[in-house]
Amino acid sequence: MNRRLRPGWVIFGTAAIVILLDQLSKRWIEGNLPIGESLVPFPSLVNFFTITHFTNTGAAFGLLQGQSILFVAIGIAVAVAIVIYMRYLPRDQFLVQLALGLQLGGALGNMIDRVRQGHVTDFIFFHFWPAFNIADMAIVTGVGLMALLLLMQKDENPTKAPAEGSAEEQRA
Repeated sequence: MNRRLRPGWVIFGTAAIVILLDQLSKRWIEGNLPIGESLVPFPSLVNFFTITHFTNTGAAFGLLQGQSILFVAIGIAVAVAIVIYMRYLPRDQFLVQLALGLQLGGALGNMIDRVRQGHVTDFIFFHFWPAFNIADMAIVTGVGLMALLLLMQKDENPTKAPAEGSAEEQRA
């Protein structure tokens, strides 16, 4: 018997894993690394990559600082939209389900921070890019995967190209 997983299992399972990894990593950073301090996991990459404790009250790249209520509302809206959309997903759309689970887990992971402490904890720091966290990676990966799937989707009902000239020109 070929049974496929229900969309809810993939989406909620993926979201739960993202939330767990995100929250555990953030709590470890918050408990072991003062704000602004860094760990150097790879000494040869010290000028390129560090684990550095930052806080962020804004969105990606520090945009819209201090808008935690707005971001909590957006997180709730994303979660509701995914749960509603999930009901209409075919069971064979595993990668779409995975992408939605990544987005849901990331949105909820950062929303938990905003509700719990009024800011998001970021710590993955490539020195040429703003710091981020596991929830951010999940959101970006989920959105990227969804975009890739949409680009690769074949048009099941291609429209026919219009004939050369108008119908009147063709009769003449």
